[in-house]
Amino acid sequence: MSRGIFGKLMGLFVAVILVCVLLMLGVFGISARDAQIASHIQALKTQAYDIAFLASVPQPLGLGAFLDADTVTTRRMMERKLWDVYQDYGAYALVVDRSGQVTSYFSSVLSENRELAASFDPKTIVDTLIQVLGGQEVVRQAQGPEGTMFTMAVPWKQDERVLGAVYIQTAAQAVRESYEGIWLNAALAAIFAAVVAAVIAYFFTRRLVRPLEEIARHAGTMARGMPVPQISETGAREVQELAVSFNHMSRQIQDTERIRRDFIANLSHELRSPMTNIQGFIQGIIDGTIEQDDAKSYLQIVLSETRRLNSLIDGLFRLSQAENPESPMEMSSFDICELARLVVITTLPRIEDKSLEILTDFEEDSMHAYAARDQIEQVLINLLDNAIKFTPSGGQIRLIVRRKANDLIAIQVEDNGIGVLPEERDRLFERFYKSDQAHASGGGSGLGLAICKSIMNRHGQAIRLLEKAQGSAFEFTLMAAEAPKRHAD
Repeated sequence: MSRGIFGKLMGLFVAVILVCVLLMLGVFGISARDAQIASHIQALKTQAYDIAFLASVPQPLGLGAFLDADTVTTRRMMERKLWDVYQDYGAYALVVDRSGQVTSYFSSVLSENRELAASFDPKTIVDTLIQVLGGQEVVRQAQGPEGTMFTMAVPWKQDERVLGAVYIQTAAQAVRESYEGIWLNAALAAIFAAVVAAVIAYFFTRRLVRPLEEIARHAGTMARGMPVPQISETGAREVQELAVSFNHMSRQIQDTERIRRDFIANLSHELRSPMTNIQGFIQGIIDGTIEQDDAKSYLQIVLSETRRLNSLIDGLFRLSQAENPESPMEMSSFDICELARLVVITTLPRIEDKSLEILTDFEEDSMHAYAARDQIEQVLINLLDNAIKFTPSGGQIRLIVRRKANDLIAIQVEDNGIGVLPEERDRLFERFYKSDQAHASGGGSGLGLAICKSIMNRHGQAIRLLEKAQGSAFEFTLMAAEAPKRHAD
């Protein structure tokens, strides 16, 4: 089983931390080593110049030279200096004259402590002496009998004349010992830094991954068809955006599921009533419960119920077409004013039956819109049908067409009928939703406004219920189009 995102991120962070710490440790260690070596060599150079200074003190001649008090003092100082260099730095020191021979001044010291001169290579001494006699300092690293050795040589002068060289030689191991402690401290600091960084990375990764794990868990619950709560919209910007999108999707799915359940329940209800009536009346005619003289009137009721079923099925078909994104839309430029007049003419018989007054208020006699003409006709028919249905006899209906900004045309259908209750405004465009007043009036399948909403959505336009003191007013918009040019006869 593959690791989760937390394990992968944590592994990646730890790997990056280790690489960075190792790189920093390497850079710091190499820099510290070089600095320590340079400091160590500089300290040995200082010791070499101190020895050169003592060696440059003029010495008396004759057999009693070493009995002279100053000479004895100088000799003791030189001997002490030699041992100090050996003990403090693990280095060996000697003075060589111009001929490459150890001066007689130090012969007694070296003879008593032969290990001091045991590691000096005569050939290296002679090669280095040639450069030193020219007044140069020499620092060399060479492979000696005891391993890698560092050799420092400085001029030994007397009266500004180079008489020889002072040599100090130390093993590489002695130099390494001077910075091995730094490596250990650096390693401990690196380990501590890596642990602290890993702990911070753990909590950061945990905080980053927790909402993703919550989303994954809720997604699994959602996939099983169960409702899920809204998740917290916190964390990094990308995680917040993901959480917002997930919550929106969750709400949409729950709304869709609710609409589906309501759709099935409403459809079952709408079908059950006419089917029950049809079945009951036909059964009564067949088994003789209904007298033959009354059969015709009951068959009229059956016919009315079948028409109601046809209307319901036709509404479902139109709604399905309006909501289907693959359903073709024949877009064209047409005169919306002319279309509105034609729809009014088709509804005149029903308007006259209720003694309604209908007024048309067009800003211009002719205004062209770009849309699917047959679908916009259906919207106008549905809106006028609702206005006629919920406006009492003697009422008034207004059909208004106006130009709006952004190249839009607004079409309004107003009435002074029973209006819409405030608590019902948000559900008017749902499928099969019928207000209590609609139930009281006994008409409609609850699909008309849902069809209008779907048609306008496919056009990328809006339809809404306007605020009105009495009655109701619906408005929808269309894209304006240029009127076709008329050719002269």
